[in-house]
Amino acid sequence: MRTAHRVETVRAAEKRLMDRLPDGALMARAATGLATAAAELLGRVYGSRVCLLVGSGDNGGDTLYAGAALARRGAGVTAVLLSPARAHAGGLAALRAAGGLVLEAPEGVEGADVPGEVTRRVREADLVLDGIVGIGGKGGLRPVAARLARAAHEGRPALLAVDLPSGIDADSGEVDGEAVRADATVTFGTYKPGLLIDPGREHVGALRLVPIGIEPGAPDLEAFQYADVAALLPVPGVESDKYRRGVVGIAAGSARYPGAPVLAVTGALRGGAGAVRYAGPAADAVTARHPETLVSSGLPSEAGRVQAWVVGPGLGDGDEARAALDDVLATDVPLLMDADALSLAGPDRISARTAPTLLTPHAGEAARLLGADRADVEARRLDAVRELADRLGATVLLKGSTTLVADPGGTSPVRVNATGTSWLATAGAGDVLSGLAGSLLATGLSPRDAASAAAHLHGLAARRAAGGGRGGAPITAYDVAEAIPGAWRDVREG
Repeated sequence: MRTAHRVETVRAAEKRLMDRLPDGALMARAATGLATAAAELLGRVYGSRVCLLVGSGDNGGDTLYAGAALARRGAGVTAVLLSPARAHAGGLAALRAAGGLVLEAPEGVEGADVPGEVTRRVREADLVLDGIVGIGGKGGLRPVAARLARAAHEGRPALLAVDLPSGIDADSGEVDGEAVRADATVTFGTYKPGLLIDPGREHVGALRLVPIGIEPGAPDLEAFQYADVAALLPVPGVESDKYRRGVVGIAAGSARYPGAPVLAVTGALRGGAGAVRYAGPAADAVTARHPETLVSSGLPSEAGRVQAWVVGPGLGDGDEARAALDDVLATDVPLLMDADALSLAGPDRISARTAPTLLTPHAGEAARLLGADRADVEARRLDAVRELADRLGATVLLKGSTTLVADPGGTSPVRVNATGTSWLATAGAGDVLSGLAGSLLATGLSPRDAASAAAHLHGLAARRAAGGGRGGAPITAYDVAEAIPGAWRDVREG
């Protein structure tokens, strides 16, 4: 499992370690790891051209010491100082001693132009190291730094970010203004939340962790790997039958959206439960595709016993939809609420539930529940999912390019999933996810674990359906559902 920690936690852990180490030892560890990653990215160090974009503080020091190591191996290294008066003295001395060239392009001069020599060296480099701003930086790049970042992007050298791409908020992934878009990022000690959450994650490139010996303690964010998901997936025992494996109920569909329940049922059938009950107006469509489904056209409570309900996909907002929602809300089994159910129920009725509840909104639905703007939710995804979980007293899976799962109360780390693909932005994909997660709920997983495992499998299935190769290919929601068993096997087999 990948774990990430907030800046405050990282700083405290670094201080505890530095109090026990000789001066400069921690920076030496970071710089050595950075130089190693840079050398691997270059392939051939001797004779290569490396440009360092250097800000103030320890981040700039790491960059300068790594540049010195590359210079000693025969690279032509140029350091561009954005804050010459505050550049790390030891790192600067080490670079000069190794034969590195130092140029200045100071920030803070209103309207200042970047010297042409500086721009040329950035564009013509084989590798640019982004040491502009460390993990404590806030806001987008300042003007000179932004020009240098654009020059690097235009010239197309490989761009390696030091600890995180400059311009990204380390704690949240927010990007407020221009930011470096790296080909790779080397981060030290532990992952930072902003490296794993969009929009920041889109700027990170290939991500590499360099251990430096810190012990930051309990994480603020965690990301599942295969083994973590495999440990949660249900496996039938020799005495299992369809009812012991769990039964999930699906209350979904309307005249306007007859396909949504088919997709939700398909996802549920792939999710590990032994049986699926469907209650709603699309029974004929469901059984035409999946004759094994147990169907009912009455209220959900009339469909038979279930271990969990899924309500909302394609439900609509008519009288039948409201009656079905009221009926499901009155149950005491775990409940997943999606799509129309979220807007029909509203915050007060959701928060009134005492049984385990999982909400699966996209950014627009989350914004309506919070009374916020969608753009604000998309920019502040981590804060939004925490706030929504706390306010409604429910587990929340916030859908998006990186899916976030939060429990109320803030006692458990938020989970992030990035296994998906942009091809998942297709009609009905959320219905498949709801069915899959609801089925896992019915097998006995907690809302947090069911949501986390479902998001991981859903993303992997989408990748499988879209195919390998460059960019993949268009897929449908049904393609995703059909690829879930393959993704399940991949996870189980490691």
